[in-house]
Amino acid sequence: MKILTLVRQVPDAEARVKIQGQQVDLEGATLVIDGMDEYGVEEALRLRESGAAVEEIVALAVGPKRVEDALRTALAMGVDRAIHVETDEKIDAIALSKIVAQVAQAEGAQLLLVGGQEADWDSQALGAASAERLGWPQLTWTNELKLEGDTLTGRHDVDDGNESFRATLPAVVTTQQGLNEPRYPTLPNIMKAKKKELRKDDLATYGVQSRVRVTGNEIQTRARLNRMIDGKDPQAAATELLNLLRNEAKVIA
Repeated sequence: MKILTLVRQVPDAEARVKIQGQQVDLEGATLVIDGMDEYGVEEALRLRESGAAVEEIVALAVGPKRVEDALRTALAMGVDRAIHVETDEKIDAIALSKIVAQVAQAEGAQLLLVGGQEADWDSQALGAASAERLGWPQLTWTNELKLEGDTLTGRHDVDDGNESFRATLPAVVTTQQGLNEPRYPTLPNIMKAKKKELRKDDLATYGVQSRVRVTGNEIQTRARLNRMIDGKDPQAAATELLNLLRNEAKVIA
């Protein structure tokens, strides 16, 4: 069995970004693997280590040349080889799903691992769109996963809590925090990663064009109201605080 896991590169959660024209300026920003995608890479490795018949784990990334760094990290974690569809074009989730589906079919993958919600898009569309194109079942927000033969079992979050599932491969699984704790690449594995295959593809090969055009960007800021409450009368102050929290801040019912 072959596992395909998607890797996206995003700014570190602590990084400060700025807007330059109509683009987010990433110059000097620390870039890392999207956290939810990293859980997917780790889970693929754990499924193989658990004794499942996983012949190969392939990482896929679509983006500019710098995305190669994220793929090298995945290779250093233990992925067998990587595919980089190099492009400077901004690709939306639906267009990206077309690339993902084509690669999954060409590679003969039976399990596709995708982050549940991409940090840069703040979107949950990719997993669903990829599953639709492939005609595979989708298991979302997974927090436990086991593989026996061609059967997946585990648990995932739903609106009212979580539920157990069983599905037959092939399938699409979206990953999230809590599924596992990603490993840190060791120095020997980082050195080995340099010798692993990292195939470069051209976007034109996949006949994909983004349907979303970015017309503007802005960084949302919140100004503090600096509302002061007179504390001379504790009871009156508590009443006023509750009123502000309920009716202005709307953080309590």
